[in-house]
Amino acid sequence: MPLGAFKAALMGTAGVSTGDVVLLTSTTGSGVSEIDFSSKITSTYAEYIFRFYNLGPATDEVNFTFQVNATDGADYNDSAITSTFFRAFNYEDASNAALGYEAASDQAQGTAFQILSAALGNAADKSTAGELHLFNPSSTTYIKHFYSRMNEYHVSEAGVTRDQFVAGYINDTTAIDDIRFKMSSGNFDGTIKMWGVK
Repeated sequence: MPLGAFKAALMGTAGVSTGDVVLLTSTTGSGVSEIDFSSKITSTYAEYIFRFYNLGPATDEVNFTFQVNATDGADYNDSAITSTFFRAFNYEDASNAALGYEAASDQAQGTAFQILSAALGNAADKSTAGELHLFNPSSTTYIKHFYSRMNEYHVSEAGVTRDQFVAGYINDTTAIDDIRFKMSSGNFDGTIKMWGVK
């Protein structure tokens, strides 16, 4: 289903035809270990947008992560990622707030799952939401750039909102056709939608 002009602008795709931003699939998991998108990532779209809705982990103090497979890959550990991660946070009681780089959440040619949202709490009211943009995954010439923005209810008992920004590239010139999202440990609930941008 194509987006209207206003929704296209809100998704950061202003300037494209409103028929060129298309919802490709939506997956809702309950107590799942991962959510995979192993089809529909093709050369039809130059950009893919993944949106995350109320992802709540079963395990306390875990990270929400992703990794990809190149064509014919199967183990989600072959593609090296170089990334940067920074966040802003504020406590409910306004006792502390800051903006800073988080070196423990980035990678330098790493093959681990990339953290998008760090140190999530598992209480009933805690979750994370946001989006990931992946560019030209079907290219067989260029590396694949990505960026994300996530907001979470942090694990801290004081109650903390964290606005997290990740950007980087997947250092692989092979076409990518699979992406997996999971927590660093345990299961989770929530919905992930995938959009294609021509």
